[in-house]
Amino acid sequence: MSNNSEIILSANTHPGDSTAVTVVGSKFKGDGYYGRSDGLHTIQYQYTGVTGTLKVDGTLATNPTDDDWFQVHALVLASETGSSVANVTGNLVWLRASIIYTDGTVNKITMNH
Repeated sequence: MSNNSEIILSANTHPGDSTAVTVVGSKFKGDGYYGRSDGLHTIQYQYTGVTGTLKVDGTLATNPTDDDWFQVHALVLASETGSSVANVTGNLVWLRASIIYTDGTVNKITMNH
């Protein structure tokens, strides 16, 4: 069994004006796409001074529309710097990361599966 490691959202810096900014990343293949039976996805968030919510959404649809996505993990931060890891289990065909924030920099969000 091969493992994949991908950056599913690269660096994003808030403009610093305290308005809420939403960034939605592209879709990336999950375990369900490859037919793997364990469904284990490990998400790593890296951030600097972030106030907001970092999310990972998943879908079981092979050709998803906006209505097919559902939240599989969220991390709420209040002016925090660091790194966090979460495991998500599900035979998800696609995953994507998104952020809704009012300050800081999301350095990257990585998915391993």
